[in-house]
Amino acid sequence: MRSPSHHRPAGPSIWIRRAYTFKFGHRPPSQRTEGKARDGFADWLESKLTGLRLTLLLCALGTSLPTAAAPEIPEVAHRLDVHINPADHALTVEDEMRLPEGKSEWTLLLHADFEPEITDGEAELTEIERLRNLRGYRLRLKAAGPVTIRYSGRIQHGLRQIDEGMGRTREWSLGVIGPEGVFLNANSGWYPQIPDTLQSFQLDVHLPAGWIAVSQGAGPGEPGSGHSTWTEPLPQDDIYLISGPYHLYRSDAEGIEAQVYLHEPDQALAERYLEATGTYLAHYSELIGPYPFAKFALVENFWDTGYGMPSFTLLGPQVIRLPFIIHTSYPHEILHNWWGNSVFIDFDSGNWSEGLTYYLADYWIKEQAGQGDQARRDMLKRYGDYVQAGEDFPLVEFRGKHNMASQGVGYSKAAMFFHMLRQRLGDSTFEAGLRRFYADNKFRKASYEDLRAAFEAASGQDLKRFFTAWTTQPGAPLLGLEDVRVEQIDEHYRVTGHIQQRQSGADFPLRVPVVVTQEDQTSVTLEVESNGKDATFSIDLQDKPTRIAVDPNFDVFRTLLPGETPVTLSSLFGSDDGLILIPKAAPKALRQAYRQLATAWQGGHRNWRIQDDDAIEELPRDRPVWLLGWENRHLPNLTRGASDFSLSSDPRSLTIRGQHIDPESESPVLTRRNDGRLIGWVAATDAAQVPALARKLPHYGNYSFLVFSGPESSNRLKGQWPPGDSALVRHLATKRP
Repeated sequence: MRSPSHHRPAGPSIWIRRAYTFKFGHRPPSQRTEGKARDGFADWLESKLTGLRLTLLLCALGTSLPTAAAPEIPEVAHRLDVHINPADHALTVEDEMRLPEGKSEWTLLLHADFEPEITDGEAELTEIERLRNLRGYRLRLKAAGPVTIRYSGRIQHGLRQIDEGMGRTREWSLGVIGPEGVFLNANSGWYPQIPDTLQSFQLDVHLPAGWIAVSQGAGPGEPGSGHSTWTEPLPQDDIYLISGPYHLYRSDAEGIEAQVYLHEPDQALAERYLEATGTYLAHYSELIGPYPFAKFALVENFWDTGYGMPSFTLLGPQVIRLPFIIHTSYPHEILHNWWGNSVFIDFDSGNWSEGLTYYLADYWIKEQAGQGDQARRDMLKRYGDYVQAGEDFPLVEFRGKHNMASQGVGYSKAAMFFHMLRQRLGDSTFEAGLRRFYADNKFRKASYEDLRAAFEAASGQDLKRFFTAWTTQPGAPLLGLEDVRVEQIDEHYRVTGHIQQRQSGADFPLRVPVVVTQEDQTSVTLEVESNGKDATFSIDLQDKPTRIAVDPNFDVFRTLLPGETPVTLSSLFGSDDGLILIPKAAPKALRQAYRQLATAWQGGHRNWRIQDDDAIEELPRDRPVWLLGWENRHLPNLTRGASDFSLSSDPRSLTIRGQHIDPESESPVLTRRNDGRLIGWVAATDAAQVPALARKLPHYGNYSFLVFSGPESSNRLKGQWPPGDSALVRHLATKRP
């Protein structure tokens, strides 16, 4: 048990400086998966394509995927000359490859539409197998030296949609060349990719006039000339080729070029991104270490994406123009150039990069805005709402986000792990550990064990128990407060009690803040070391204590107790089982729109049932229920005893926290727990409003109530109901001797 303190450790720290956040942080997939080739090319390639199918699924879900591997993996140097004909969906490539010495036979993959031939060098190329959109070849070298391969063909894989459930969908493509733009990576098979190698390259791309190509490294040469050049000498796990009729804006950010590529000219928008790029590059360079690449570019895609590649990000046209994105999403993409694109991820031992990036970007900006407590509570709530017992797993098993449950582990739990580590070490030591980890593992594959080594070196502490428990054990602590007593001893007071870990699984090493409020409204914080099922604490005070609270600021990753957090949309969307009730009395068009909404939300959650509201007499208590429509006969179950809102269905009226809602033009959404039932309600007057609600509401999981206006359903009002006290809070009475 540590001694009490009246404030947290302070001192010079970059954490007190202003910065912003980013939510996307997703990389499109890499063709390669971890593992060695097996005997027989067909078996080997099938195993690779099995990994590819998983990779494509993760891509569709917007997930960061395996980056490059450790430095002992061989590196292939490419000199690529590319001619692209967007109108014909075609390209012609000549690639001079310099292969690592000491090996005369290699396997390479190309798009199945290509017919490659060797045009220079002592080598022969033999086709082995075709699987899906790729073909495998055996390349035999007859003499040392570079080998040049030439091929041409078409790549046109349309956009596909992946249903994430509850109305969430994403679009992705294996690769496309077309009049709207070009998107190519290793999955496209556009360049000769040799599995289990890294790539460096010089890339010359010939395009129609007015088009510009974008890739990693330094470039693009002279814009508007129809010729783009890119050079990247640093090891890469993939070579990206993005192209379109772009307008290029650029500026200098202390020796690093900031770039913006837009489909339509917009100087003001470009200037905002250029300025933000300089700010974030400077901030993270100071926090972690020098930015490793020649540039960072914002590139507009021709469909909505949120991808982060080494030295650039590819965002959709709608996303780029949202006014808050620069200061709510953009830093995440920039930060991935340190975590994931410079320090590579050892996926065999878990993807630490997403959690660390989320903590240093998305969470951090909320902390700087004074919203750290709420942000931590929201992370705990997302984990509790979406991670069901059968879907939980330890951090070392997280590879990438493929649903909300995996995001709850790999983002929320991982970010809280780094928060607890920072609380344990203090800001300055935590920052020193980040810099040590980056310096020791730059352009190497790193694991949680490498993180531990860096933070142990920076702190001089043995962190094995902390890292082992939090990265290898599933689940979360369930805290209890027991046997709290207050005694008056002479002129001071003593508060004692027990903090218990009540989860059924293994114990976690915890440092639990206990805050005691005194009669003069000052508070004293005690950090209690908990390494087992029961930990005692004792604290002496000069003034009379009136209240005690365990972890009131949500600094510990744990299961939230009733009263600590309000009911929100995620409380319903996170459930595997539920009921959606459609109002039989609603007009036909509106009833049909509600049924389409219910069907969309049911996707991916087949245990949710859809029924008419007259099919049941009483709402169930063992599962959440969505009530649809002003006309729903079960609406009294939502309104009974409500104090935060006033709702009437006849005549229609709704007031939320003193704000009147217009039932003719606005669509309200409410959540509530009443009589043990978890209930959500969404209603509209015009059927045209409902499709937008079906699409948007799953992205508003943090809110208890919402109001949308007009047929486009623009959000006008949102908020959370206030939480109350939980079993981790006691109001104290003094026992006199």
